[in-house]
Amino acid sequence: MTMHSNPIMLKADSHPNPMTHKILVTDAGQRKSVPIIRALGRAGIDLVCGESSRYAMGFYSKYCRGRYLYPDPEKEDDFIAWLIDQASQGAFSILFPIDERTMTPVTRNLTTLQKYMRVPVVDYQTYSVAHDKAKTIEMAKQCGVPIPKTWWFPTLDAFHDGKDEIEMPCIIKPRISSGSRGLRYISKHNALEREFLEIHKKYPYPLIQDRLPSGGATLGVELLLNHGKVAAFFMHKRLREYPVSGGPSTLRESAYDKALIETASRLLTSMGWHGVAMVEFKVDPRDQVAKLMEINPKFWGSIALPIFAGVNFPHLLYQLAVGETMQPPSLYRYPVRCRWLIPGDILHFITNPNRFQLHPSFFDFRGESDDLIDRDDLGPLYGMFLSFLSRVFTENMWGKYIGRR
Repeated sequence: MTMHSNPIMLKADSHPNPMTHKILVTDAGQRKSVPIIRALGRAGIDLVCGESSRYAMGFYSKYCRGRYLYPDPEKEDDFIAWLIDQASQGAFSILFPIDERTMTPVTRNLTTLQKYMRVPVVDYQTYSVAHDKAKTIEMAKQCGVPIPKTWWFPTLDAFHDGKDEIEMPCIIKPRISSGSRGLRYISKHNALEREFLEIHKKYPYPLIQDRLPSGGATLGVELLLNHGKVAAFFMHKRLREYPVSGGPSTLRESAYDKALIETASRLLTSMGWHGVAMVEFKVDPRDQVAKLMEINPKFWGSIALPIFAGVNFPHLLYQLAVGETMQPPSLYRYPVRCRWLIPGDILHFITNPNRFQLHPSFFDFRGESDDLIDRDDLGPLYGMFLSFLSRVFTENMWGKYIGRR
């Protein structure tokens, strides 16, 4: 693959179909971008891919019609100006922000961006409620959605005054983070203050929640809403994750629970949600009640599973964006499984002391799909290894060994 040195230039691989809208899929270096790119491409939709890093696995998909390097989204003004400039030149007409680093600036500037492109996401005020676990918990209380016992202190004085009331064991959670970043498990009261203040330095005023006992299933309900009205739904059960103590799923299977889907729908409907989101629950084995963990207010890491099971969320979101009639399936295939083998499930296997007692077995691949591995489109797998090598063989990394600073 070749690319112009100018970071805003497009390297087109084929001529797009002028009769269709064209989508820019951001965050092409993210694993979840790959099944989204494939799902759109296989539906016959023109798309280009963007990332702030040159070696992004999504760039290597055969369905990526063009590759863009955009400014770092953390430089919000530059990133938004770039989107407007490229859309104005006809590079794309629809924007799919995929991950938090692009969703935040896009939702914050949504009104301006919608003058130049179609962006099927929720407004920033609503997004920030779902993005902030403290605000999410408050919304869940109003909707009657079950939650773990939760303590949140808006000031350090309030924490010091109330910390003795917190029950053990508990978990400290950043209000805004993804995956397992910033989580701290506390089993003894004498460690609570030290750990809380340490996390507070990086993630101000984190939540403290009752730590649910092990043994309960982790469940995700994925939804597409059209201005507060549910258009499509899906549900999955997490089977394995990495790190083993808690992190992104490495193996999951489709599931169905009408009551839980209705509970998640009630939460997002009450918020007037627009676009895609996942609501995550964990079953408390003490009362068998599925309790809210968080809202993932964007495309989720296991997006390959619903596509494999029959709910093509990327295509449905495209139809929503262009005003086409959506035709989601009345039901989907379950149970079917999808795995993140490289490196996720391999790392789970290596680090799990019970690796040979896993159920299902690590070596059981029957009927599975994979987040990245697809015989019809092997390019992203090559891109993943290339991205890894580019990070390993950096001047800064080698500088640690040869004394360069």
